[in-house]
Amino acid sequence: MMIRTRGFTTTVVATSLAGLLLAACGGGGDGQSPKGSGGASGKPVPGGAGKVLTLSEWRTLDPALNGNNFASGAIVGNALYGTLLTDDPESGKTQYSMATSFATTDRGRTYELKLRDGLKFTDGTALDAAAVKYNWDRMRDPKTGSPYLADASRVASTKALDATTLQVKMREPESHFAESIVTTSLNWIASPTALAKGAKAFDARPVGAGPYTLKEWRRQDAMVLAKNPGYWDAPKPYLDTLTLRAAVDANQRLNTVTSGGADLAVESNWQNLKKAEDAGLPTNTMPLSGGTYLALNTRRAPFNDPRARAAVAAAVDFNAVDASVYNGAARTVDTLFDKSSPFHADIPVSKPEPATAQKLFDEVAADGKPVSFTITNTSSTESKAVAEAVQAQLSKFKNVTVKIKLVEFAEFLALQTSHDFDVTTSSASFIDPEPRLSTAFESTSPTNMSGISDKQLDAALNEGRTETSVDKRKAAYEEVQKRLASLHPVLWVNRTAAGVISANDVGGLQQYGFGSLWPEELWIKH
Repeated sequence: MMIRTRGFTTTVVATSLAGLLLAACGGGGDGQSPKGSGGASGKPVPGGAGKVLTLSEWRTLDPALNGNNFASGAIVGNALYGTLLTDDPESGKTQYSMATSFATTDRGRTYELKLRDGLKFTDGTALDAAAVKYNWDRMRDPKTGSPYLADASRVASTKALDATTLQVKMREPESHFAESIVTTSLNWIASPTALAKGAKAFDARPVGAGPYTLKEWRRQDAMVLAKNPGYWDAPKPYLDTLTLRAAVDANQRLNTVTSGGADLAVESNWQNLKKAEDAGLPTNTMPLSGGTYLALNTRRAPFNDPRARAAVAAAVDFNAVDASVYNGAARTVDTLFDKSSPFHADIPVSKPEPATAQKLFDEVAADGKPVSFTITNTSSTESKAVAEAVQAQLSKFKNVTVKIKLVEFAEFLALQTSHDFDVTTSSASFIDPEPRLSTAFESTSPTNMSGISDKQLDAALNEGRTETSVDKRKAAYEEVQKRLASLHPVLWVNRTAAGVISANDVGGLQQYGFGSLWPEELWIKH
């Protein structure tokens, strides 16, 4: 039997999308299914070597410091550490892997996490309740620097009741905290023994209980993973090895898969997904609400003035931005929730009204402070193109000046804590609105990039987060939509494309959460 091998050459860099999604995206399921087509079918075939293009490269293998989403290379975390929970791609309901349950009997004030018996890390130590406690407590510590501090900090305390039971007490009632686990690195548990040896030692030999182990990591080149023979869910994983490389260039990703240089590519570009479908390649895309946005920094001028925010919101036509940047292939954000969501309401996020925009620009200028701002972004193809498209549209108006500042990736990530920007790219993409809407727009959230602070908005977000009734949550999120449409803290660019493209002989294309690819499900027909 011949096992296929392929050449594999890519450009390796981190993308701005990965940075903005580290702490700004996610959400659990509500019954929406991933959209996709094709792929190998039938009984999975074991063996073979898979080659995967990702959108970014991990700088460290510490699970607490990485993003559990498609743009941040979540396949690495899933491969090395496995998952506690996932969500079913058809029903959207929480499913269990290394955990067997995550339940509350007091409306989300206290949870009990139950683990499978006998779980072991690859260093032979136990993956037990104490190990989960160690990892979660570590993520709650600001000194760790986790991008999911806002999610982890919702936990007040943890206590290992026995080897397989962890008690989790919340700071406030959280009826939907399972979604926070599914869509963050709370889902990834590393060996406390290995973590205690320090960052350098852990990066050299990361220890988890996932379907793969680290075989080789050539930084800025490739990461090679080998099948974990002791994986709890045998006979998975099906592939013997996975080789991961980051590719930022959209054309390169598609061309590499098309030419046979890679088996699959994690994809964030709407044009690529459409081209792949047109070419008959299998795709898989998550049906997300919310999307990518330009955050208007309300902490300082000019966007501490609500008239300036309303003016820009009325001036920019994002359908025109889509035509300019994506040739009309992207999905624009007309309403906060996708029509397939039970929380959808016909409340437009904004409407292009040039006359209203000019009137507001003139009003602000008459007060002696014409609107002038800088869009700070990385030089990635899409981020730069969106900024230039917005700049071009606003150049048609009087009393508004727009500049663009392109920065290195590290500086871009630092904006999440420094807030030293006028406008920058961020995201709040989700299926279930919790936890993402709260972490993106609640006034006290450290990942509230716009800095918006509104008591009515906070109250509605809190009600949506704590209620269990769909009808009551729907009413709460209608109020959230009204407040966001009135306050204009962000400009919604488009729905986030959380997708995967593969060759026709690849099977098992499955994602959970926020475009988090399951490596153990992948197989290649040979």
